[in-house]
Amino acid sequence: MSDCCSTSCTSNEVKKRHICPKNGVEYGQVPSLTIKHQIKSPWSLSLINQGYYFCTDPDCSVVYFGEDNSIIEKSDLRSEIGVKSKSEDALVCYCYGITKSQANANLNIRNFVIEETKHHQCACEARNPSGKCCLSEFPK
Repeated sequence: MSDCCSTSCTSNEVKKRHICPKNGVEYGQVPSLTIKHQIKSPWSLSLINQGYYFCTDPDCSVVYFGEDNSIIEKSDLRSEIGVKSKSEDALVCYCYGITKSQANANLNIRNFVIEETKHHQCACEARNPSGKCCLSEFPK
């Protein structure tokens, strides 16, 4: 007979996706390092050992949330989140401070970011609120 309470039966796997407790939509995981770099007072936040997720809905006040449904809202962050803003002055690239309007006006900017990314000259995990490369957020 197996012992279901043994440590070999318990799972500490973090889910890759989780539902936002405010809008009910499922979103992808974000590193806790990213959250620490985005919030106003990282020393006051105690991130526990769980999965954290990034809500991209512009109409939702939640930016990050945990598996335990804890939330971090827009007002808790140091700066505006580009994907949650409809403004043309919102950032699409946090490593180089590139706005949506700049990216739309100059196609060479995207090529510049591609080259910098190829040479690992970026800090997306810390600077981009999604914790991922910004290239997917550039205007099409």
